[in-house]
Amino acid sequence: MTDPYDSRSRERWVGEDPATKRADRDDFARDRARLLHSAALRRLSQKTQMHQPTGDDFVRNRLTHSLEVAQIGREFGAALGCSADVVDTACLAHDLGHPPFGHNGETALNELAAGIGGFEGNAQTLRLLTRLEAKRAHPDGRSAGLNLTRASLDASIKYPWRRGESPWPTVKFGVYDDDAPVFEWVREGVPADAPTRLCVEAQVMDWSDDVAYSVHDVEDAVAAGLVDLRALRSREVTEEVASVTQRLYAPDLDVAMLADALTRVLTAGGMPADHDGTRTSLAALKDTTSRLIGHFVHTVETATRDRHGDGPLTRHGAEVVVPDEVRGECAVLKGVAARFVLMTEDRQQLHAEQREMVGSLFRAYGDRPERLDPLYAADFAAAEGDAARLRVITDQIASLTDGRAITLARTWS
Repeated sequence: MTDPYDSRSRERWVGEDPATKRADRDDFARDRARLLHSAALRRLSQKTQMHQPTGDDFVRNRLTHSLEVAQIGREFGAALGCSADVVDTACLAHDLGHPPFGHNGETALNELAAGIGGFEGNAQTLRLLTRLEAKRAHPDGRSAGLNLTRASLDASIKYPWRRGESPWPTVKFGVYDDDAPVFEWVREGVPADAPTRLCVEAQVMDWSDDVAYSVHDVEDAVAAGLVDLRALRSREVTEEVASVTQRLYAPDLDVAMLADALTRVLTAGGMPADHDGTRTSLAALKDTTSRLIGHFVHTVETATRDRHGDGPLTRHGAEVVVPDEVRGECAVLKGVAARFVLMTEDRQQLHAEQREMVGSLFRAYGDRPERLDPLYAADFAAAEGDAARLRVITDQIASLTDGRAITLARTWS
């Protein structure tokens, strides 16, 4: 069979001497290896997924979440004929740009960096992969990040547009103006009539991410005793969750449809009627997780094959098909986590404290740049202009783990 990934897909931003390549690994496997050994991936082990990683022994952090997304994506992508290594790399990379405290830290940094183009975790991921991580350099000495192949970089981009250029209403974007040259290189070959379309591998990563965090965030919340499974089946709570889901995650779907979706997903997953923390109870909860993941992935795989037929589906040759019914089922699980975890008074108070810590770090680094880590101190010294220096400070804060951010904020306050 002809390789569906042509030679241009395997090109790197900075060419490499073939003598430096490992003969027993192909280009995409090397991408995955580079990512697995990166400092950015290791730091995810101490960054918030839904709960702070230091607060509980059971809950997921950004690293365990990324590993789970990669497991789902690798199998889902392989079933569609994608390179398993390309999808695996994209899944492992998709959250690298997250700052401390997850989306809450992202919101705080975006406000602080408003004058320099804002902050977005997905744009920060591209910046890490192509600039901030230490692996390869341009001939003039500038860092080229991990220097992944074009295919792997494209697969890691969930929002392939600049700020304000999205094809639908969203604040999300995938590249800062400063990183436009490498972004444009990555996107060479994208169909002219669909300039903002994700490649197939990125769509596989995106759906795998949705599946993983919608299901696992609910699992974590149930295990932590934050979700009352009996109340979840009441009409009042069902309608409340459906309303929250529409407002936050699925504005184009009807509330009644979302309420029905919650009923279906609880039934399809065999969600237990209660949870008491015993091994038997945890096993039942894990079985629910497995059934839901299988349902979401199999349904989308079938719908995609029904549209595109057999054969490898890669790069820009097809689209992953997510029926509205299954999209609503996935979204409503996010609504459960939002209703029972994110919207509680305790969580709102914690979020306020975290945003204040991010603000204090931004001021502390600005007042005394000598506090920057050596990597970022060198970037700061080479930066031309205030905007460039503020971007370095933003890069530094985004690199911090939850624990280190808390320690530094308390030390410097």
